[in-house]
Amino acid sequence: MPNSETDDYAYLISYEIPIIDVRAPAEFSRGASPSAVNLPILDDAERKEVGIAFKEHGQDAAISKGWELVGDSNWTRKTNSWKRFAENRPDAVVCCWRGGLRSQITQQWLAEQGIDLPRVKGGSKALRQYCLSVLESSRSRSLVVLAGPTGSGKTQLIRDLKPSIDLENLANHRGSAFGRMSSPQPLPITFEFELTAQLLQKESEGSLLVEDESSMIGALKVPDPFYAAMSNAPLVLLHVPLEERVALTYDSYVLDSNQESLVAGLGRIKKRLGGKKFNEILDCMNLAYSTHERVDHLRWIELLLNHYYDPMYEYQLEKKRDRIEFEGEVSDVLSFLDRSYAIN
Repeated sequence: MPNSETDDYAYLISYEIPIIDVRAPAEFSRGASPSAVNLPILDDAERKEVGIAFKEHGQDAAISKGWELVGDSNWTRKTNSWKRFAENRPDAVVCCWRGGLRSQITQQWLAEQGIDLPRVKGGSKALRQYCLSVLESSRSRSLVVLAGPTGSGKTQLIRDLKPSIDLENLANHRGSAFGRMSSPQPLPITFEFELTAQLLQKESEGSLLVEDESSMIGALKVPDPFYAAMSNAPLVLLHVPLEERVALTYDSYVLDSNQESLVAGLGRIKKRLGGKKFNEILDCMNLAYSTHERVDHLRWIELLLNHYYDPMYEYQLEKKRDRIEFEGEVSDVLSFLDRSYAIN
């Protein structure tokens, strides 16, 4: 039986090496490396049967039950699916929960087809533990936090400047009540793997630029160690005129959205706005969608910035003023980041 293993977890995560994950779907659905594809050796019901056999009669009985459930037809189907994947991605590795019997059997079956793939030593559990260790070490990572009121163009600068980490992109959310995307956010474990990959890829870089975020991006929590590093990092503030911010907010949020989603976003902050302001902004928003005039959209956006986002920003900024290292217009901020941190 082939027994080649790899424990180069940093390589697997940072280079997003494709993983044939043979765990049952219910196990996989709790979270996995973003490069993993679930091609299970047993489905959920079969895994449950094997578990019962193990509990009642021990390991040998469980193994026998597993072979019984797989059968000849299942063996052919499963082996073919692994073979097709491996032929397309010959750099793939095999993984189960703890790098044990399931991944060993997968290796054996593939070897019988002339394909030799290593398995992940310690399985998904070991990969996860390594991921958590990298995140814990990020507590001391040198970061620079780019701050500024809503509509300042922070996200685009984060994407343009290097080295940086775009947390909103990793979280698939734009970090506000209106920030939901058409596709769902990743699972928390997947988000953490993505962040770990970014940290490993940029391990030799100096300070990393990140956007000023709360501890939650949509439904996802920024890992505590990384958020601690963000909370202690120097702040660089963008100053952008209100008129430009309103226009940028329109381009970023309205053009690619629809009335239903924006009304829903407004509803999520109704309590904080208060009934009067909520109704005023809602009326302006509905008017804009009835006229289809850009200028009408700009009116409700300006109201929203003035009465919700800007006061909230100023309140949060007061708690961080001692961390402000530089502030200025976009060109000044770009020069400062390049000069002081080689971020450009």
